[in-house]
Amino acid sequence: MSIEFPSPSVPADGRAEVFVRYLDYYRETLLSKVAELSSLELRTSRLPSGWTPLELLKHLRHVERRWIVWGFEGVLVPDPWADRRDDRWHVSPAETLESLTAELREQGSHTSSVALSHDLSEVGRPGPRWDGAAPATLERVLFHLLQEYARHTGHIDVVTELAGSPVGE
Repeated sequence: MSIEFPSPSVPADGRAEVFVRYLDYYRETLLSKVAELSSLELRTSRLPSGWTPLELLKHLRHVERRWIVWGFEGVLVPDPWADRRDDRWHVSPAETLESLTAELREQGSHTSSVALSHDLSEVGRPGPRWDGAAPATLERVLFHLLQEYARHTGHIDVVTELAGSPVGE
């Protein structure tokens, strides 16, 4: 799936829709870049930090889950850090590009639904996600997610270029 860059000249119903458009754009851009990689490249790191493209996909799904479900909605999440093992990102051999893509898109749909059905000034529910701090507003959470996606999409740009995949925005 390819999504056009969310042009500032296209009207939106509000700031929540702007957040959703940008999150969708970055999520789908990242997924399309990762889909260009070979099976070997998906599970291989080209960077000194050691993360793989599949680990990045899983990480982003769990970032959204931690901030939206566990944080803003205050829902108890069984393993909020399921993207980590031994203090680094982890993907099991059974996890595939297809399964991780589906999970990320499903989480993205949930994030969009939450963003569009709540006021951006609404404060998240208190809970363990906030580690004793006051919960953030939905707007701050969405802004945080947007910067996560923008930053990691830049990371995957570098990785896919190093792997010889198509270069571009």
